[in-house]
Amino acid sequence: MQPNTLILGLGNVLLTDEAVGAEVLKHLETTTDLGAECTLMDGGTLSFTLAGPIGDCEQLIVVDAAAMGDPPGTVRVFEGEAMDRQLRSHAKSVHEVSLADLMDMVRLTDQLPAERALIGIEPQLVDWGEQLTPAVAAAVPRAIAEIQSLIARWSARQVPIGGRQDVAAEPR
Repeated sequence: MQPNTLILGLGNVLLTDEAVGAEVLKHLETTTDLGAECTLMDGGTLSFTLAGPIGDCEQLIVVDAAAMGDPPGTVRVFEGEAMDRQLRSHAKSVHEVSLADLMDMVRLTDQLPAERALIGIEPQLVDWGEQLTPAVAAAVPRAIAEIQSLIARWSARQVPIGGRQDVAAEPR
């Protein structure tokens, strides 16, 4: 059995490129079959109520606009500890609750998914508007490919029920 994966899209759909997380989810729903083990959730502008679903999943992928100092539309993946460092170093957020605060809440309950990643997409414009800028809209397929890659890689590391996974033994 594959682990349950939560794909959480964040952002305000009224603020141009800030809506990229919701836009990626919309495309995933209509174009990609990720399997029954994946749950897509629009986290909007975040709230503490998301701590439950995050703590309940075994794998977490968050998609959000992220000011990283890169050209608009750049997609970067921060996995595991790299995600934690990215959130701590860029804790400023336009959301109701920062993602860093939310992850800390889940960490305190000892339910932080071991496999977790942030897919950050550099915004060009965060201002009133209901459409992504062309550079950020063009990044949506790349973000989807990154999601698929993470899921495939994480799934390949899972041991099938009743089976075994051969791995090189670590020296003791």
